[in-house]
Amino acid sequence: MPDIRTITRELGGKTVTLETGRIAGLAGGAVTIQLGDTIVLATATMARKPRPGTDFFPLTIDFEEKLYAIGKIPGSFFRREGRPSTEAILSARLTDRPLRPLFPKTMRNEVQVVLTVISADRENNPDVLGTVGASAALSISDVPFGGPVSSVRVGYIDGKYVVNPTFEQLDDSLIDIVVASTRKAIMMVEAAADEAAEDIITGALEYAHEQNQIILELQEELVAMMKPVKWQYEAPVLSEDLKKKVAADLSGNIEEFLALAKDERQGGLDAHKAKLVEKYGEEYGESAVEGALDAFLKKTIRTAILEKDRRPDGRNSRTVRDIWCQVGWLPRTHGSAIFTRGQTQALSVVTLGSVGDAQRLDTLSPIESKRYMHHYNFPPYSVGETGRMGGAGRRELGHGALGERSLMPVLPSIEDFPYTIRVVSDIMSSNGSTSMASACGSTLALMDAGVPITAPVAGVAMGLIMGDDGNYKVLTDIAGLEDAMGDMDFKVAGTEKGITALQMDIKIQGI
Repeated sequence: MPDIRTITRELGGKTVTLETGRIAGLAGGAVTIQLGDTIVLATATMARKPRPGTDFFPLTIDFEEKLYAIGKIPGSFFRREGRPSTEAILSARLTDRPLRPLFPKTMRNEVQVVLTVISADRENNPDVLGTVGASAALSISDVPFGGPVSSVRVGYIDGKYVVNPTFEQLDDSLIDIVVASTRKAIMMVEAAADEAAEDIITGALEYAHEQNQIILELQEELVAMMKPVKWQYEAPVLSEDLKKKVAADLSGNIEEFLALAKDERQGGLDAHKAKLVEKYGEEYGESAVEGALDAFLKKTIRTAILEKDRRPDGRNSRTVRDIWCQVGWLPRTHGSAIFTRGQTQALSVVTLGSVGDAQRLDTLSPIESKRYMHHYNFPPYSVGETGRMGGAGRRELGHGALGERSLMPVLPSIEDFPYTIRVVSDIMSSNGSTSMASACGSTLALMDAGVPITAPVAGVAMGLIMGDDGNYKVLTDIAGLEDAMGDMDFKVAGTEKGITALQMDIKIQGI
């Protein structure tokens, strides 16, 4: 008989159940989480040795929708599940984003989390359960992990916040916001809203953080019960002598160098890196030299922003890059627009079809079709590189979904405008916040196509630089370098009336 451990908590009038020990005993950590009749199995496993030649943390989150969970046979020719649906990939991203900052930054051991929906009642969304299950599985495994973390969805119905509303309740909700938290801070925000006021959104964040504490307590009780033994990871330490040598070689005109256009700066950076590797690589190792260079650049950029309010391109913290737009550029499309902000540019194109062209969905959700689609593409030439061209990856699907949520509240009803609407945003060049550029471009293209939207939507990405002494700077309209070297990417879209979409990712352990 297996040693089954079960813990429950009440959350918003519903019972949340965490269980371990029943199935998947050879995984590093395995739990099931249940809300209503929706059950998600979460497993977490770590490779014992680092992946050779890897310069990033190889974390993989897989979200699997089993159609047997709703008693349905797949509609494909082979009658079995194929590649993950867009909804499954978005759910995986919803878990990846709050978990990733909680691992050691320099760890290179592969970690895989598999989330499998094994029962679905089509009332309670399994996506937030996946995040909680992943955190619990990691927490009771041997994987070094700075959690636990919890995630809840919050609605706003009849003037009241509702935790983990059902699919039916969300139809009447002003907001659909997912918030992930640790005990101390918020880790991730993903939201759609019907032009909601800022105080409603901030209230939802506070309410979600409070509700997350209940689920965090549940996980902590499970960890205390299981008493996991964690693998001791020792982070490599950069030589202080090497850091001083690299800084001495690059000091002087480094800020002027960083202010160059993206392509010129990258070419100069590659040349600097090659010289430093040639000079110090034999003594310290190539990876250590590159690490010292990155550390110096990051410190230089962040210090200039915090102490002088001067960003790499010369802007202060509040200035938006120059914007230019053009509509109706393509002669044979239903609607088209170019939106350019700094070196970021999106070409958005609208195609209108009949109601019968709506996309059919074969997922666990009770929503079976949609008439508005926003597709986002990020070709390699947009960053001046070569690369494989193929189907949309996880990033493309995530950015497309964010653009889609941004515009949904302003679209006409099917009764007022009986057409299926598809918008494609092709990124022509990228230097920060292409998803928000695509939201802006889509607004222009929809108007060019004659779609009677109720209000124009704009979007911008905000950044954050945190100092060691509690000093900080919030940056408006971040560029790519500020995203890479900063602590937050907070995308906000909305109309003059209110917010329509949010997405927040952070690199520090909460804000």
